[in-house]
Amino acid sequence: VQLQASGGGLVQDGGSLRLSCAASGATLRSYTVSWFRQAPGKEREFVASIRQSGSQTYYTDSVKGRFTVSRDNAKNTVYLQMNSLKPEDTAVYYCAAGRPILSTVRLGSEYYYWGQGTQVTVSS
Repeated sequence: VQLQASGGGLVQDGGSLRLSCAASGATLRSYTVSWFRQAPGKEREFVASIRQSGSQTYYTDSVKGRFTVSRDNAKNTVYLQMNSLKPEDTAVYYCAAGRPILSTVRLGSEYYYWGQGTQVTVSS
């Protein structure tokens, strides 16, 4: 599976962006897909995840109520809608696909496939 993340850019504090993670080579339908981010000088952190069916989603506390993860299996694409963006959301955002169990969904080591990353910059 090849993953292509896109949709990043420069936005002002309080703005919105929608990231896309498009898959090729295989269907995403059978994978949990998650978003991670890494800011300069910081470790990669979990942001959001969506299970295969789309009925279960998980978020890190700092983005709850602002970010929404969704998937369109017909388009083989997962989205991350980011609203009310803050400067501290600035990072490179990566999508990843795997089959983690519930207790490991936030661990990057549980994912088999990674996209190349897309830069999100929020100016104050």
